[in-house]
Parts: sequence; structure tokens; C-alpha cells
Amino acid sequence: MTLAIDGCAVATVDAAGPEYRDGHIVVEDDRIAAVGPGPAPAGEGRRIDGRGCLATPGLVNCHHHLYQWATRGLAQQATLFEWLVELYPVWARLDGEVQDAAARAGLAALARSGCTTTTDHHYVFPEGAGDLLEIEVEAARAIGVRFHPCRGSMDLGRSAGGLPPDEVVEDRDVILAASEAAIDRFHDPSPGAMVRVALAPCSPFSVTRELMADAAELARKRGVRLHTHLAETLDEEEFCLELFGVRPVQYLEDLGWLGEDVWLAHCVHLSAEEVRQFGATGTGVAHCPSSNARLGAGIAPVAGLLRAGAPVGLGVDGPASNEAGELAHEVRQALLFGRLAGGPAAMTAREALGLGTIEGAKCLGRAGELGSLEPGKLADIALWRVDGLAGAGIEDPVAALVLGAPRPVDTLLVGGRAIVEGGELRTADEEQLARNLARVSLG
Repeated sequence: MTLAIDGCAVATVDAAGPEYRDGHIVVEDDRIAAVGPGPAPAGEGRRIDGRGCLATPGLVNCHHHLYQWATRGLAQQATLFEWLVELYPVWARLDGEVQDAAARAGLAALARSGCTTTTDHHYVFPEGAGDLLEIEVEAARAIGVRFHPCRGSMDLGRSAGGLPPDEVVEDRDVILAASEAAIDRFHDPSPGAMVRVALAPCSPFSVTRELMADAAELARKRGVRLHTHLAETLDEEEFCLELFGVRPVQYLEDLGWLGEDVWLAHCVHLSAEEVRQFGATGTGVAHCPSSNARLGAGIAPVAGLLRAGAPVGLGVDGPASNEAGELAHEVRQALLFGRLAGGPAAMTAREALGLGTIEGAKCLGRAGELGSLEPGKLADIALWRVDGLAGAGIEDPVAALVLGAPRPVDTLLVGGRAIVEGGELRTADEEQLARNLARVSLG
């Protein structure tokens, strides 16, 4: 099967950085066959008229909690720890029906915002709730996005000095068995995979030292990646100093949790030396600007991390702390917050787009397949209208996308398959998804 996109501006986001004011992309099967200036070569197959549009790589979401689509709008003026304490009992009511509705709604919102690949960090498994990881894997297959579910976990309950109530934590042996089973059932290491699994104990304040070490050992034995939350707030720093006697980054380093197979959510409160350490070890960061702002956590040192050589992708985070849940918005937020922290030269529009594409692919270990528009890479492509009221008169199409008014993607291809066309999701009924979510929400 051949498909060609003609007449669009193209931002390849590859290492050489070529862009075309009037270019084309040719897709053969699930891969990009050609990218260049001018019209595509004549040939058989479908052609998409890209006039008035900008083509970019599909966006990559590096941190999410899909189940939280069912608990939006709560704890609106809370710090992270206050927010968690209020929401843990609500999340204890999670079941398979809620998980399915929340996951499908969340994945649909991501697709409409130009996201072709997403993670999900799922760490709440109430007793009797069913196979919640399988439910979200099936939801991702139905919506059509590439999916990296993280089998999360919590085993440090309140009675043992942790933050979560005991009713939402699991036994360590149960967690490790379930983690290995998730790898066996869902992880696909082959090129072009639609599903890959990572292991993701939740956080220093909800997981024991023993589980952190065991999860790292299991992940490396099985060849999967590691993910957790880190250095999100000063409360977390104080918790680690009191309980472990070290700052959060030192705690992870002591447990073997820094390296090229690890990416960490947030990393707001890092010292200059810790930033250098992330670069030296190749440890990735999922920057979640809207969620960090919603909870008043701070602004991650993104520019410094990039200068140090650490991969920095973007995450929408859970919709209970970022009710929008749309990834294109985070590209703009990252640019604006970076400039608030470091001035107008701290980040360019193209660097912000890079966070949402190639940098995110690096965090997930897939920069060889995703994150840029290059021949041989997977045909995960976003086509954005930049000629309407939102972008008209902005000479630079990348600036129109990043700095202009947020807009849904016009066309979204995942492996060459159209998931969104004409700004509408083609793989599910959005109105039905909304009705299902409203019916089961736990707020």
C-alpha cells in the first residue's frame, strides 16, 4: 500500500533539521519511504492534499495515568500530597468498567491532539477489580495508538510509613509475579511493535526499597524499561531525607535506577549536580508542565537537562491533575514555562516540538523508529491545519503550531493507518465515549 501527502509544510525534526515550505511524504506499508521538497512522485495509491497544513512526526506522550479520566476536577487547590490523600480513597473504587471508559476516553483525546505513541503508568489495582492492564491494552488497540503500558505498583502503605492507605497497596511477591506476567502477555520487542511494557513502581513515598531493587532486577533480566515518579515536590524531598537519609536522586542511584533504560516523571527539584548526573547516565525525564503548574510543584530544569545530554520528553500526566489531557497543549506549555524560568532565549519553538517528538522517542528507547520524519522510520505522522483563523498570518508554520491557538490534529497516521481524518476520530464514536465516561466517573 502506498500513500502520499502533497503540498504541506514539513518539519522533519531529524538530526539535520530539514524543513520544507512545500513538501511531500511518501508512505509504503507502515514505513516512511520518502520525504522532500515539492510534489510527491507520480504513482498509484492514495494521495492526501496537504495544502494549508504542517506535517510533523506524531507526538509521543511519556507519562500518563489513564484511569484518572474518571476522577477529574477534584482537589482543585491541593498540593501533591494533599491531592493524593484526597484521591487515594476514590481510586480504591476503580473497577474494570471504569478503567475501560477512562482509558478509551483518554486515548481518544490524545489521538485528537496529535499523539501517536503513549505510555500509561497504572499503579492502582484494587482487589477484585479485574485485569486492569489488559483492559487498557485492548483500549489502545481499539483506538489505534502505539502503546507502552507501565505495570505500576505500590507496596508501602500508611501503616508502614508510606503515604497511600493500606487498602490500595499490594504484596511485593504479587506485584513481581504480575509484572512478569505482563511482560509475558503484552510486551513485543520486535521492530514496529504496537505494545511494549515497562515496569514502574510508583514513587519513593509509596514503594519499599526492596520492591524498587527487585523491579530493576526483573526489568533488566527481561529487557524492558523502568519508570517512576521522582523529585516532583519539596514534600517528596523531605520525605526521602527523613525516611532514607538522602535526596530522591541519590536514593534512586543507590538502587541502580539511573541509566539509559530509565525515564523518570517530573524531576522538578534537581540540583545542578543531579542535572549533570542525568546527562552522564542518559537517564530520561518526562516533563509534565501543566500538571506541575496545576499542583504548584514548580518548573523542571528542562534547558539544563538538554544541555547536559539527558533525553527530555513530554507527558500530559494524569487528568486528575491536568484535566485537559491533550499532548499538543504540553508542547506550548513547555515552551512558555521554559521561558518563564530562563528568559525568552531559553527554548525555541522547534526545541519545544522536539520535546514532544524525538526526545520522547528517546525516553522510550524508540528513537530509531519514531520521533522524526525520515525514510525507514514508522509512518506515525501528524498533519496540522495552519491556514485557518488560529494560524493565518503566522509566517513560520512551526511557530503557528507551537505558539498559536491550540487546535486538534487534522489527520493522524499510525503506521500509515488513518486514526484521525478531517479533525475527527475514525476509530471510535467520541460522543459515546463521553457518555460512557460520564456514567462511570467517580467524582
